[in-house]
Amino acid sequence: MGNPILQVENLSKSFGDLLLFENVSFGMTEGQHVGLIGKNGCGKSTLLGLLAGLDSADEGRITFRKDVKVGYLPQTPVFHEGETVWDACGRVMKDEEEKLRVKRLLTQLRITDLNQPVAELSGGKQKCVALAHALLSEPDFLIMDEPTNHLDLEIIEWLEEYLRRNKVSLLMVTHDRYFLDRICTDILEIDAQGVYAYQGNYSYYLEKRQERLDAKQVEVARANNLYRTELEWMRRMPQARGHKARYREEAFYELEKVAKQRFDERNVKLEVKSAYIGKKIFEADHLYKSFGEKKILDDFSYIFSRYEKMGIVGNNGTGKSTFLKILLGQQQPDSGKLEIGETVRFGYYSQEGLHFNEQMKVIDVVRDIAEVVNMGNGQRMGVSQFLQYFLFTPEQQYNYVYKLSGGEKRRLYLCTVLMQNPNFLVLDEPTNDLDIITLNVLEEYLKDFGGCLIVVSHDRYFMDKVVDHLLVFNGEGDIRDFPGNYTQYRAWKEEKLRHDKEQEKQKDAPAKTEAPRREAPAKRKLSFKEAREMEQLEKDIAALEAEKKQLEEALCSGTLSVDELTEKSKRLPVLDEELDEKSMRWLELSEI
Repeated sequence: MGNPILQVENLSKSFGDLLLFENVSFGMTEGQHVGLIGKNGCGKSTLLGLLAGLDSADEGRITFRKDVKVGYLPQTPVFHEGETVWDACGRVMKDEEEKLRVKRLLTQLRITDLNQPVAELSGGKQKCVALAHALLSEPDFLIMDEPTNHLDLEIIEWLEEYLRRNKVSLLMVTHDRYFLDRICTDILEIDAQGVYAYQGNYSYYLEKRQERLDAKQVEVARANNLYRTELEWMRRMPQARGHKARYREEAFYELEKVAKQRFDERNVKLEVKSAYIGKKIFEADHLYKSFGEKKILDDFSYIFSRYEKMGIVGNNGTGKSTFLKILLGQQQPDSGKLEIGETVRFGYYSQEGLHFNEQMKVIDVVRDIAEVVNMGNGQRMGVSQFLQYFLFTPEQQYNYVYKLSGGEKRRLYLCTVLMQNPNFLVLDEPTNDLDIITLNVLEEYLKDFGGCLIVVSHDRYFMDKVVDHLLVFNGEGDIRDFPGNYTQYRAWKEEKLRHDKEQEKQKDAPAKTEAPRREAPAKRKLSFKEAREMEQLEKDIAALEAEKKQLEEALCSGTLSVDELTEKSKRLPVLDEELDEKSMRWLELSEI
């Protein structure tokens, strides 16, 4: 364990009558990477804000080790009007070496126009600028609130590598489960106004959390049994009680607190049935779309199948959201034809989200759409009951929207999309701001969804669980179909990159020239058996090299199925090993 760097003691925070957490205590050490987990609205961002000095607690104490520099990446960065990228990084450029370091980091985050006003950048680029600002301050303790939101996959993977190499102490809130597993050494969970610590990554946390809940359920069950007995005693006892009776009475009230605990382990039970969908879904026929010189679609054609579940990946700015808006009729292509089937009923969950009237009550937002929800098979449900499936208690339903956390607003938005019984869901970044519990259940729902699905997401875990194949947007209208999930696509991409590098090396290598002949010392002749072996080796090596070339071309073609891709990927290292063995034996024989 490293030296202590942070100590939190008996921290409490509430907003009005909403208690977020009470008497919370925990500590962190140098180099520790901690993930903070909890349901939407439990106070995760509030706790980070307290540690960053943006707000003050109702009670308790936060103590950083002396001279510790704290860096903070907010969930939604805020910039000053007219601020450029240079300004936003907040650096005083003392020398050229310092300037180069800043430029190098911004280039790695794919920000090249350093004089551009930040306000002109996309949400993803703005997050990159805020990230650069936090990293360039060289903090000893880094606080990050949803660092992967709005970042594209390449930047997320770059950030993973950066944090793995860096010794900075880290406390972060994120819903990205791959990110949690690969970066975090420990997990803190906010639950029932308290904090629980787990010494391990996200996978370890899941196992130990269930053990904690099981033990708690046993404790509450025992307390309930004893409570019934003690309650009967309380009712029978006269008011004038002796010292011994008063002690038992005090113990009764402590027992009552335990017995009346409620496990808020409700899940978002997304049981809405999708409407019938016919065989014709949509057909894109030679679509073109550009913005000035920037191509989005370039002669794009595609026939979407019934019950297909497609994921869309690509860097920010390659046209993923534009493609969805063309599909939904919100934008028109420059040319080409798009035909949508007559039975298709879209449900669209956009990146921007639904702009609620903040002064409305939660239940009124839903009632504006419908008074009852059609659950399918003739079943109907009132909106209040439906909202409870989405973790909104009867009390919360009569709260004003402005009182909801960012994640709770996204959950309400999801509720409004699914209650309309779509048979074709189009989800643009659905995972941003949703808590992990909601994500787990949404994934299960989408796997069993009886309709079509297109999802754009930078959440690799989510994509791996819900999609059958990927549409990869490479930019400038280059769109490829990949027959597998994101993890398989990443493995194929790394193999292709390795192959391309090898090809480049071979191309740049100087041409082999025949060495001048010289008199060699007398050597013994190969035996008949050795000569035959050498001839066979030459044939084998030529055949293996031909197979390897054919295999590498197939792996890079982008036309293989997932099974073929897996099979051929396994064959490649076996081929290399055989080639090495046979080439070494040929060299041994050639030196005789």
